[in-house]
Formats: sequence, C-alpha cells, structure tokens
Amino acid sequence: MKNNARDEVYARHLRGVELFQGLTAQVRAAIAQEASLRSVQAGNFFFHQGDPATVLYVLIEGRVKFTQVTPEGHSVLLRVSGPGEMFGAVAALGDAYHPATGQAVTPCKALGWSSEGINALMEQYPRLALNAIRFLAGRVSEFQDRYRELATQRVERRVAHALLRLMHQIGREAPGGTQIDLAMSRQDIAEMTGTTLFTASRLLNRWEAEGIISTTRAVILVRRPNLLAAIAEETPPPTL
Repeated sequence: MKNNARDEVYARHLRGVELFQGLTAQVRAAIAQEASLRSVQAGNFFFHQGDPATVLYVLIEGRVKFTQVTPEGHSVLLRVSGPGEMFGAVAALGDAYHPATGQAVTPCKALGWSSEGINALMEQYPRLALNAIRFLAGRVSEFQDRYRELATQRVERRVAHALLRLMHQIGREAPGGTQIDLAMSRQDIAEMTGTTLFTASRLLNRWEAEGIISTTRAVILVRRPNLLAAIAEETPPPTL
C-alpha cells in the first residue's frame, strides 16, 4: 500500500544524491516508493566486512564510518559519510560482498533498496545505472588515492590529507574555522592514516600549538585550512 506523505518525504531526500541526478521528480517519486527506512543506533552496524551486499543505502540522518581490516589484521578507517551520501553501492552489482564495515557513529536513519529492487529500477531507468557506474568509479579512484598516500607519503602529509577530507565530507562552518562534528579519537586518526597513536597525537599536539587546529573530545576545529593544505601538498606556507 502506498503512503504518499511518506514517499514525498523520501523523494525530497533523494534530490541531492549523486545516484539520482538527472532524473525527473516523477521518477524520484517512483523510486522513493520502493525504499524502506532503517534506523541504527550509535555503535551498531549497518553491515560488516565480508557480509553479502544486499541493500543499497542513502543516509538521511547521522554519521556512518567505514573501516576495513587488512590481511595483516590492522583496522583502517576509510571514510565517514553524512546525510545525503550513498553507501553499500556494491549491492547494485549483485553477488557482491561488502569490502568494509559500516558502523553508525551517531544515531542514523537511512533509506534502503534491496539489490534485486535497485537492479530492477536500473533496468527501468538507464540513467540510474549510468549514475551508479560513475559513483562506483569515483569510489575506486578515491581508494586508489588513499592507498597511494599510504604507500608513498610521509605521515605528516597523510594526517593533513585526512583532516582535509573530513572537512569536505562532514565539516561545517563554525566560529574560528571549520568544525568536524564527530567524536573522532586520535586512535581513529591513526587508523585512517596508517600510523601509530603516538605519532598521530604528536602531530595533532604540534598543530594545535601552532594554531592550525584545536581539539576537544567531541570535535576537531580546523582554524587554518590553508596551512593544513600546505602541509598536505608540501608547498611553502602562505604568507600573511
């Protein structure tokens, strides 16, 4: 049975999502009718690495982090997603497994489509399939960049790049800079950048003393993103 009010709310959440760009409002409404809502409490999981990928999600509330355990047993934080972002896209491929674990950092709500459902929709709306291919290609490129960073860059550059990525993914303007609203521990930063807790803490303490960032238990405030970018790219710091 259709629920028009619910479907209208769901369709509004799809407007800015990469997967649904170039589709008419009527098509988005039809796609919204096929969605189900899933709520996940902070600390719980959408899926684990190696689980069959059976649902494609669009996050409409909260934050989800994605971690991967390497063959050596190290946990690596790959990315953090916020509202309006799609995840679990491998479900669109069929017979696929999740390459990472998706864990709710804050209470989350997400719209979901089964792999069978999203494949049927892509057959019906070819633009949807094209958008999915572009999205997956972008993710592959992003992860290639990450692995290249881990393999070739000094740790200082890796940590700077990680903070800049978080700024773009989930940052918001705040007094004094850009605030990363995430209870991200220094261990999380270390895992994201393939370094030790000691090294990550040493760098963050130094940058805090230099006025580039400030940290609390709940947030990181980037005060001087231009200096952080100079560290990431190994360019001379901007002159005042």
